[in-house]
Amino acid sequence: MTTFGIDLGTTYSCIAYVDDSGRAVIAKNAVGEDTTPSVVYFETADNVVVGPEAKRSALLDPDRVVSLVKRSMGQRLDLDFDGARHTPESVSAIILRELARAAAEQTRLEVRDVVITVPAHFGVAEREATRNAGKIAGLNVLNLVPEPVAAALHYEAITGAGNRTIFVYDLGGGTFDTTVLRIDGTEISVVCTDGDHRLGGADWDARIVDHLLSEFMDANPESAADGSEDFLQGLAIAAEEMKKGLSSARSRRHHVRFDGEAARVELSREEFEELTADLLERTFEITRRTVGLAAERGVTVFDDVLLVGGAGRMPAVAAGLREQFGFEAKLHDPDLAVAKGAARFALIESVKVRLPGEDASDNAVVSQVADQLGLDEAEVRMLARKRITTVVPRAFGVKVLKSGPGEAEIHQIAHVLQANTPLPAHLVPHRFRTVYPDQTAILVEIWEQAGAVASAELPDNTKIAEGLVSGFPPLPEHSPLNVTFSMDELGTLRVHAVELTTGKDLRLEVRIEGLSAAEVGLARDTVARYDLRE
Repeated sequence: MTTFGIDLGTTYSCIAYVDDSGRAVIAKNAVGEDTTPSVVYFETADNVVVGPEAKRSALLDPDRVVSLVKRSMGQRLDLDFDGARHTPESVSAIILRELARAAAEQTRLEVRDVVITVPAHFGVAEREATRNAGKIAGLNVLNLVPEPVAAALHYEAITGAGNRTIFVYDLGGGTFDTTVLRIDGTEISVVCTDGDHRLGGADWDARIVDHLLSEFMDANPESAADGSEDFLQGLAIAAEEMKKGLSSARSRRHHVRFDGEAARVELSREEFEELTADLLERTFEITRRTVGLAAERGVTVFDDVLLVGGAGRMPAVAAGLREQFGFEAKLHDPDLAVAKGAARFALIESVKVRLPGEDASDNAVVSQVADQLGLDEAEVRMLARKRITTVVPRAFGVKVLKSGPGEAEIHQIAHVLQANTPLPAHLVPHRFRTVYPDQTAILVEIWEQAGAVASAELPDNTKIAEGLVSGFPPLPEHSPLNVTFSMDELGTLRVHAVELTTGKDLRLEVRIEGLSAAEVGLARDTVARYDLRE
């Protein structure tokens, strides 16, 4: 069975597979395009529209259109359409289902086993939500792959790269990542990563929308245009086209019209870059942090700097990287690299599923897997040896009491597992102590870094789990408690807390309190009932 790689993007998504010749190929959507807008229009109680038509429908019926849903992954957000409850997971599942349907129609292959991409800095909640979206869509999610790792796999495949160190600057429609990777023989390893899941090309579009609206209102001060959702949706579509056009043209103009009023607005590339300079600088701040951390880990020279994501086409990106960092960045198939790399990752995963452990040395098993996948035996052995190692995306820790005796209680987070620790991560125990005399139980709260930089302050973190160590006699103040964190290659976090006086312990496997199994099943039934059209 063919496995597929899906780039589930904030603004555009696509799906790819590796064909019989060994090339990663995009499966086009129903209208023959490589990418599909990640937009869902709940047209009726029984019908949803995904893609270009859904995007156009935002002008006519904006209250029934959902876009940029990836920015809400991992959050508790309830939407209601015709009495049916929807979440970011179920909306994403509708997009995934349409990608799979169109790919099956075009390729005449069953689309069931998939790998889905995620931003490198996605935390546990966002990753779990992405897995659930795949389940709701009726897909078997073999694994998730960080987007820059997928881009590196595609780069390696098309260049035949040997030992290389790569810096990936991934500016997509709604998220931004910087990642340093090493390609070394059969291994691709992440050195470090950083990013912002609420920064992307859509923010550049929003600045153009603000500019168009401001110019129109200046020309028509009595207009009610700024209160019209339909009008603003039209500006959003025009803004995206203007942004794309300014990557090749020095200026673009747009005729803005509303209720018999009009204004002709011209925007030069220089004005656009000035309007968005702070957004670009935010990406360079993250780039600066990543370069610094890579240097701490012994990587000071990059063989290639790759621009991934459609927004990476903006000339200011390459110019700024050259000016501030001395990077000569290359556009690396910006719209499709991630999906094509995900297809390669999916093929690797399918080999490892069929060829676990030491079976690569069993000629009969290798031959059987080669027949199943339509590969030669040498390629099966090579894929079985391929290792891809990543890092902890964010810092994790426990809540502790900062204040001393007699002071107002102030809590903070003591991070135990640091961001960018190589996976799998097995750490030594961290020693904590009880605060109050005569405790008979200890509540252990697990928190995850929420901001761009790890911080001990509670508002900069998110609580993701808790557990109680109990069943012991009253303890004296300052009794010792050891807490150990570990995380496997799939991003599953495990916590082991031991009260050392009695040996009573607590083991937690952190699966975020997102959708329950029952909620996933209900969402699958809800999504499956819709007729899809693009």
